[in-house]
Amino acid sequence: MASRPLSSSRMINMGVAAALVLSAAAMAAGLEMDFYSSTCPHVEQIVKEEMVEILKEAPTLAGPLLRLHFHDCFVRGCDGSVLLDSTPTSTAEKDATPNLTLRGFGSVQRIKDRLEKACPGTVSCADILALMARDAVVLARGPSWPVALGRRDGRVSIANETNQLPPPTANFTTLVQMFAAKGLGVKDLVVLSGGHTLGTAHCNLFSDRLYNFTGANNLADVDPALDATYLTRLRSRCRSLADNTTLNEMDPGSFLSFDASYYRLVAKRRGLFHSDAALLTDPATRAYVQRQATGLFADEFFRDFANSMVKMSTIDVLTGAQGEIRNKCYLVN
Repeated sequence: MASRPLSSSRMINMGVAAALVLSAAAMAAGLEMDFYSSTCPHVEQIVKEEMVEILKEAPTLAGPLLRLHFHDCFVRGCDGSVLLDSTPTSTAEKDATPNLTLRGFGSVQRIKDRLEKACPGTVSCADILALMARDAVVLARGPSWPVALGRRDGRVSIANETNQLPPPTANFTTLVQMFAAKGLGVKDLVVLSGGHTLGTAHCNLFSDRLYNFTGANNLADVDPALDATYLTRLRSRCRSLADNTTLNEMDPGSFLSFDASYYRLVAKRRGLFHSDAALLTDPATRAYVQRQATGLFADEFFRDFANSMVKMSTIDVLTGAQGEIRNKCYLVN
């Protein structure tokens, strides 16, 4: 069943709702909608122009750029720390196991370079990530939301701190705890999981569901929470537990478009990850999945996603005199 198209009035209502959430979250975080109005007034236009070209050249980057912002915000807050390179004395977040499959670093620096020409030393890499994530979703035909700005870049990036990232193997209790640690609730968990409508995942992130699920080490040892037909299809692509190169669409047939079809897959027990299946183990998140699986409430999901992204993008931000404005997103000044 196709998702119902959004009317202009619904889009307006979504924008109003997101703006209300934003005003409270941004005020608490010290961010402002017009932060660059005098110092770099065309920042959003520049980011949007570059994003149009980036996704024209590489449409598969929409999901990874959204993921990059998520992985940044869950470790040290939205401070661009995920972008920093490792040094001889310290391994950075990007080189930790959960981040080895991240993509899009070059695209971030591409936009940073253009902004440095237009407004030298002004726009933070953390703000760039927030804007790129929003534009990636919009250009994939998803919702928009207002992005308050004024984040500063952190100077520290520590690989071990990526243990704060919710892993794809997490059960519901663990997911709730990890989201709560960042000020996000159960509703945010089920809504932000919908971001899995975009992008791909390597086999090794879920292959334990296909082989040796309990350690019995036989072909019948599979995750009973995974649809049997879908399991067979996945096995035809992921031939072993060790396959860390083969990519699978997280939302098959629709992985380049932002829509609610992810929930239809989860409802059919065809989510790729343990964390997807976990949404069916709690009454509240299961009800949300099943409601969205009907395909009749895409406008509601779009509004909810916009609101949750506004909340996530304000996690533990640095503002004022904190941090710095990096000249290069991969290096501290």
